[in-house]
Amino acid sequence: MQAAVLEEFGKPLEVQELELAEPRAGEVLVRLVACGVCHTDLYTASGADPSGYAPTVLGHEGAGVVESVGPDVTLLEPGDHVVTLFSPQCGECIHCLDARTNLCLAIRDEQGKGHLPDGTVRLSRGGEEIRHFMGTSTFAEYTVMPEIALAKINPEAPLDHACLFACGLSTGLGAAINTAKVEPGSTAVVFGAGMVGLGAVAGCRLQGAERIVCVDLSDDRLELARGQGATEVLTGGEDTVERILELTDGFGADYTFEATGNVKVMRQAVEAARMGWGLCTVAGVAGRGETLDIVPRFLITGRRVAGSSFGGVKGREGVPKLVDRYMAGEIDVEPFISHHLKLDEVNRGFELMEAQDGIRSVIQYD
Repeated sequence: MQAAVLEEFGKPLEVQELELAEPRAGEVLVRLVACGVCHTDLYTASGADPSGYAPTVLGHEGAGVVESVGPDVTLLEPGDHVVTLFSPQCGECIHCLDARTNLCLAIRDEQGKGHLPDGTVRLSRGGEEIRHFMGTSTFAEYTVMPEIALAKINPEAPLDHACLFACGLSTGLGAAINTAKVEPGSTAVVFGAGMVGLGAVAGCRLQGAERIVCVDLSDDRLELARGQGATEVLTGGEDTVERILELTDGFGADYTFEATGNVKVMRQAVEAARMGWGLCTVAGVAGRGETLDIVPRFLITGRRVAGSSFGGVKGREGVPKLVDRYMAGEIDVEPFISHHLKLDEVNRGFELMEAQDGIRSVIQYD
């Protein structure tokens, strides 16, 4: 099969012929139909990720069709339409059984090493093993994954839209719906109008927030935020906190969301939260070694800070529900897709991202 291989950090991906072994016990072979090009892929390819490794096949925002299943697979069958999950859901570990988190523990250690759950790989090239990325490796025509890392979705959902629920869109939606649990009639401020931030805006709207302020540096992205439900927009700057306080009679917002990965913006999101009960939800990924500087006074006076990974979405249960809401017309996915690319254009997807040209490039395999 064809796959985009990260051979060396800081260098373009190379589309090559790789061998893919058949699925083993508990594993599924998926034919990819679409895959979003996410900032996490670029972050790893650049070498900035301290946990990164090469050679590997990147890609994690995928959607496709089940081709075959290995022994002991009971959740899926050939023909099922699925979204790939870098955050699996085994349904049995202590975290899966607890409503407070979505961070499944079942395959976490081996996944971080680039292996499938049994500690081995299915990707190879002339006898050389190629490691998996985030347990997904969706910059490829096919992938083998554990069944607990695949969400079965409505077969009527267009897969080039559904793939966005594999990472960015679910992360933003879930930050508002699951992590913050935004209440009707409240005021929310979202810092960042990329994929995650726009998802958070949409999530606040779905939760019934009365005022949704979106902050970004791009007028085009702020206009997209209005389309997702933002009632007000602000161009970011050093005085953003003061301007938000002015908009809220000096109190701040009931909920703030940080979706930029910039630690200075994270601090603004904390300080823009309301005294007494304001909740700041951090969904952006900061750079290696960076720290968040919070003045303790802001916490002592009632503000709280929460982290959100994949929006708190328990993947096999939550992603299909979000896709159903999209199919029902509650979530407008089309504006997020800026470019449709082929696999051999994957590096252009990175270039478009770095140029902030649109929100998401989607690779289509057929």
